[in-house]
Amino acid sequence: MQNETQEWAAGQEPIIVFEQVSKKFPGKTALRYVSFTIPRGEIIGVIGTNGSGKSTLLKLMAGLHRPSTGRVLVDGVSAGRLSCRDVVFLSERDVYYPMYSVEKSVNFYSSLYADFDPQKAMDLVRAFDLDPAQHLDNMSKGHRSRLKIALALARQVPLIVMDEPLSGLDPLVRESIIRTLISFIDMEKQTLVMTTHEVDEIEPLLDRVILVREGELIAFQRVEHIHAENGMKLVVG
Repeated sequence: MQNETQEWAAGQEPIIVFEQVSKKFPGKTALRYVSFTIPRGEIIGVIGTNGSGKSTLLKLMAGLHRPSTGRVLVDGVSAGRLSCRDVVFLSERDVYYPMYSVEKSVNFYSSLYADFDPQKAMDLVRAFDLDPAQHLDNMSKGHRSRLKIALALARQVPLIVMDEPLSGLDPLVRESIIRTLISFIDMEKQTLVMTTHEVDEIEPLLDRVILVREGELIAFQRVEHIHAENGMKLVVG
């Protein structure tokens, strides 16, 4: 599969640019000379096997890692520590205070971020069937995952980056969660980039796919082009 050419509208800057980006850790090279450009207002899936470099890719977008070579631009600015102003990064790990209730967590995030919309957060809490009074230390992993998504989507930023947002969710409710997630994103103003092992479930929502393997970019294409060229659904292998 060949990588696609740039396709954004004239005069509109892309939301993400990777230019010959490599990332090295002690004893390991996580990414090797990766280049791609993501236009605004799309849903992008990053797929690959465990250890392929997916999470490193997302952390570079969020400014949590700095490239060893090359550069990463987010909204026209080099990604770095201040990228949190324009990027939401949803980690696969829990990063909340277990003694807080759902409602107190919403209030805490409202105090942290000027762009946080507490009303939208509570709308998402209700949509995800969460109890505002319940404390996080009494919640299942699945319910904590729903709260993480609600808090992430309540920020009004141009880029939302999610690392395995469906992790810990019951297969029976994932479809409902995905529908709710998408309905609360403003695709005229926001772009969503996400990794997931549940490729079949999110495939119908994706505009493009970034496929990485052993730290290298294998493909960056529109989903319909992959279907047309290969006559198959997305696979990870």
